[in-house]
Amino acid sequence: MKENPILKVENLSISFGKNEVIHNISYELFENEILGIVGESGSGKSVSSLAILGLLPAKISKITSGQIIFNNVDLSKISSKAFQLIRGKKIAMIFQEPMSSLNPSMTCGKQVQEILLQHTTLTKKEAKDETLILFEHVKLPNPSRVFNAYPHEISGGQKQRVMIAMAISCKPDILIADEPTTALDVTVQKDIIKLIKELQLKTKMSVLFITHDLSLISEIANRVLVMYKGDIVEQGNVQSIFKNPEHLYTKALINARPSLDTRLKVLPTIKDYLEGTTDHAIISSSERQKKHDAIYSKPPLLEIINIEKEYISNSGWFSKPSVFKAVNKVSFKLYEGETLGLVGESGCGKSTLGNAILQLDKATAGQIIYKGTDITQLSNRDIKTLRKEIQIIFQDPYSSLNPRIPVGEAILEPMEVHRLYKSNAERKAKVIEILERVGLTMDHFNRYPHEFSGGQRQRIGIARTIALQPKLIVCDESVSALDISVQAQVLNLLNELKEDFGFTYIFISHDLAVVKYMSDQLLVMNEGKIEELGDADLIYNTPNSAYTKKLIEAIPKGL
Repeated sequence: MKENPILKVENLSISFGKNEVIHNISYELFENEILGIVGESGSGKSVSSLAILGLLPAKISKITSGQIIFNNVDLSKISSKAFQLIRGKKIAMIFQEPMSSLNPSMTCGKQVQEILLQHTTLTKKEAKDETLILFEHVKLPNPSRVFNAYPHEISGGQKQRVMIAMAISCKPDILIADEPTTALDVTVQKDIIKLIKELQLKTKMSVLFITHDLSLISEIANRVLVMYKGDIVEQGNVQSIFKNPEHLYTKALINARPSLDTRLKVLPTIKDYLEGTTDHAIISSSERQKKHDAIYSKPPLLEIINIEKEYISNSGWFSKPSVFKAVNKVSFKLYEGETLGLVGESGCGKSTLGNAILQLDKATAGQIIYKGTDITQLSNRDIKTLRKEIQIIFQDPYSSLNPRIPVGEAILEPMEVHRLYKSNAERKAKVIEILERVGLTMDHFNRYPHEFSGGQRQRIGIARTIALQPKLIVCDESVSALDISVQAQVLNLLNELKEDFGFTYIFISHDLAVVKYMSDQLLVMNEGKIEELGDADLIYNTPNSAYTKKLIEAIPKGL
């Protein structure tokens, strides 16, 4: 690491209208260094990095003070035309969501080729050859196939690799990676982290790695700076920040993630730390055993017997249809008051299994026995009645809420459909009670989904689900897109509601740390089959399957 910084941010302030969102921040990025920037949504980490590339929305935002010095040039003062020579060539960026960052109407190869043709003197043929070499560098399987594939034809992890290939194509001096692994499986996340580290070592480029996950920072960065509400509250080398965090916010970020060793009754949130009200009570093995004895002494609420789900694809006019088994002979029992964790990588069949249980996508074979009745044989009318008993909390609450309906009406609507309570006035009173129960207020009743944060929208999704007083709730990746502390709040809420209302959960996630914390039993799925099934703590401590071991090893552990 050299003493002269390659990038110097000095006293930078950014405003959106009259609202200042970045307050006088200063930091340096050195040559051949990975600097981590960590903080929650709204902390200013992405806004300050977009300013480096001149990508702030021009009409509504402006840099009100400070400098961004790159190679002795102040980037806050240069023209859009001058930026075109820097973006992609000297400073490149990997965005958080590759699907919305890649052009859906262009093949992946053409998109990378386009960057090379724009910024280098390569011919079309040379640019194609270089793209294929880049695809090999980022360890994409079958680079020629990916070159000719459209973004929707490859997996999330592969799309992210295409984005990385695009970002490093012109051998930039600085790579900004903005939450590049947030929505990825732990194993894919581990691969992407390893890849960025390898590329950085090979090319000696400087990397700004932005995330809300401090454990992840510990796996990749040399130094870290912590942002909170537009300020840098702490910065230093990763070791010292992890071992001796000084700011309460940093301590909160480290501790809000579920521990893999101890099971706390309540996860501490950022607010708890800042107010000094953290409760570190631990659930003992004997308490857990006593609870399990009570749960498993009753008959099962749900029994899955040899469930299969097949999809048939017609790949061409003259080729035979191919059969893909998304779920293959899966059997298990679920008991009232239990949380069953369902974990596995993308494509393992966990969401397909959840949809089959919900009767949203009919199983091809097998039985689903709910309260003694095989629900695969029910009529459409009976399934409508069943909807009241078995509900789902979706991964993305924004897309599952109607943007044109106030959230209070959205929660009231299913009550009306299922004829709960005598009048709309009674239903409205109940909705306000539920909103307050999930940490919102009666003032939120008439607001629209876009007026809420991600964490608040997830609470609205939970409120809508519990409005029907269901017995069984399928939580499908319902906390995967949330910040660490918001995740802690939602997990605490789900556990509180379970105790208060006697809910039974099937908790689907690719995050093994979260699943282990929430679950009584753990079901690990791989390629449509059950890889392992048993007590969550037992499976984590002594996994039998090599696949489960791989999932556990991929969890970012911190220092």
